[in-house]
This record gives sequence, C-alpha cells and structure tokens, in this order.
Amino acid sequence: MVPAERILTINVGSSSVKLRLIDGADTVAGSWDFPPGAPAERLVAAAGEATFDAVGHRFVHGGPRLEQTRLATDEVRAELRRAIPLAPLHNRAALELMEQLQSVLSGVPHLVCFDTAFHRSLPREAAIYPIPWDWTEGIGVRRYGFHGLSHAYAARRTAELFGRRAVDLRIVTCHLGAGASLAAVKGGASVDTTMGFTPNEGLMMATRSGSVGPGALLWVLRETGLSPEAADDALEHGAGLAGVSGVSADMREVLAAEQAGSERAALAIAVYVHRLRASIAAMAAAMEGVDAICFTGGVGEHAAGVRAAACAGLHFLGVELDPGANEAGAGDRVISIEAAATATVIVTAREELEIAAEVRRALEV
Repeated sequence: MVPAERILTINVGSSSVKLRLIDGADTVAGSWDFPPGAPAERLVAAAGEATFDAVGHRFVHGGPRLEQTRLATDEVRAELRRAIPLAPLHNRAALELMEQLQSVLSGVPHLVCFDTAFHRSLPREAAIYPIPWDWTEGIGVRRYGFHGLSHAYAARRTAELFGRRAVDLRIVTCHLGAGASLAAVKGGASVDTTMGFTPNEGLMMATRSGSVGPGALLWVLRETGLSPEAADDALEHGAGLAGVSGVSADMREVLAAEQAGSERAALAIAVYVHRLRASIAAMAAAMEGVDAICFTGGVGEHAAGVRAAACAGLHFLGVELDPGANEAGAGDRVISIEAAATATVIVTAREELEIAAEVRRALEV
C-alpha cells in the first residue's frame, strides 16, 4: 500500500455527520457538519476541490469478527450488515453512507474503524459475563466496550502531555459526553471499561440509564406490561440525567437547575458523580494502580464542577486538583497540583485524529 498523508474522516453520530480532512501534520484542513441522512453527493460537494488519499469511516460496532481497521471490501460490508442489530441506530446509517460514498468516491481506498476495536484487548475475566454459558458461547453475549477511538486518543495524548509513552503508564480515560464511559488503559491497551454488550451499561449518561440490575428491569416488565422495545426506549431515551432531574439531558442545564434550588437536579448530579467516582476507582483497581486520570468529551472538558466533585473523593488514589487550573484555561492541560501522586488532565476529544492514525497504520501494512 502507498502511505496516506491526507485522510478524510467520516463520523456518523445520532445527531450529526461530521467530516474532517486531516493532513499529514494532523491538522484539520477542512471541517464540515451535516444533519443525519444527508446524501453522499451533498457531502462530496461541500468538500469541493479538497484532495485526500483515503477515507476513514467510524463504526460504533465491529461485531464479533471485525477486530481492527480494515479495507471496506464486500466481505467486510457483509459482516457489518450482520452487526447492525448490535448497534442499529449508528451502524445502519454509517453503512448506508459509506456505500454511497464508495460509489461517488471510487478512486480512493475506504477503510472502516471501530469503537469496539480498542477494547478487544480486554482479558477474558473482564470481557465475560457470569451468565449461562450457552448465552456466552452460543449467541456471543460478552462485553464489547465502546468509545474506543476516543479512549485510544485520550490515552496517547495524556502520555504526550508528560513527555511519556502510553505503554509506560496506567491511565483512566473518562469519556464524558451524552454517552459516557471509562477505560482502564494499561501499557497502551484497554484492560477494562464500563460499557459492555451495549452502550447502555456503566455510567449514568444524558438519557441512558447506565447499569441497572437485571432483576429490577424484569420486575418492571412484569409489573407494567411494557414490551422489551418500550423498555429499551425508556432506558435509552428517558433515563439518565433527563430521567432523574426532570429538567434536561444537558449537563449545563441540570447544573443551572441545581444552582436554582431544584432538588431533583441536585439528586441527578449526586447520582452522576457517585457512579463516576466509584467507576474511576474500579478502573484503577483493574490496573493495580493509576498514574493519570484523563477527562475528555463535552462534559469531561467543560464541567469543572463535575470534575472537582468526582476527584474530591479520590484522595486515597493520590488525586488532588489545582482549583485554579481546573476552573480556568482551555485546551489540553494538566489540572492537578504538581505534588499529586496521580496526575489529572483534560484532553480535547479528537476521534478524527485517531481515525486518521488507524487508516495510516492499516494502509502501511
């Protein structure tokens, strides 16, 4: 393969389609945002005369067989179709757009990058659920983990802030946005994470519940007569910050309501912080210690109060924030005091850079 310098990245989310043109110096040379369902011709027209060597497509789920960045061949596309039921909202839209773009932009290679790929390094004890073995072996129920592109970049960038290599550090990466997950990154590899078979496991999120006891869910189904589809919709879209606060799914609005005296908003923040703090400690335990904690994503980067509240209960891990650094500044930076045993940093989420790096690695093999 010919080395690729300029990469066009395609990130299909639930609320937008983001195109970023990344040059050889990892600078964003072009940026375009579109609503979901925008036709491929419109995306190509917006990019205009921009030239690029390859296209990298983000997929939330690679399914049980796609474990690393691959060329988007007929075989790979067929595997992606089989994986649609595992992430129907994201994977179907991403696949449809990719097939359109492959037709319109047929002169460059198209590659698929997976959020699940980074977590394929999970040891079996972290990946396997304690469920009937037929469910594990027969139908493939296991912990996949998500936000892998963000976690991989955040860990790498955290190490760079200290002039170190990620392979030499134990890092808890906290991707906190509308969706939220943590990863324990040891030696540059994911050894544990909070999301599992689906993205609705682990932390409390904007509208997702995070982990709920299976017994509670089964009781609700029996008591209310809800269908599995209705229960799934409630846990995906009517829970989390929105469900508990009764105010909003937006952390900024929930924080404002808390300041205005809303008891439910205050409770929502308390539940969010409790689960976040406990999960950070759990990720540290999975690595037998922690050298750095990284906050990234919309909430992770901008909610200073959430960071402070979560870290306030982690002194036993050597975490101590510099209040001034936590409250002020912008961009990638250290927010812990110099003497802290465990460093704390903020890293701007840059999934497009990780996609570009993955595409280059795959094409150079």
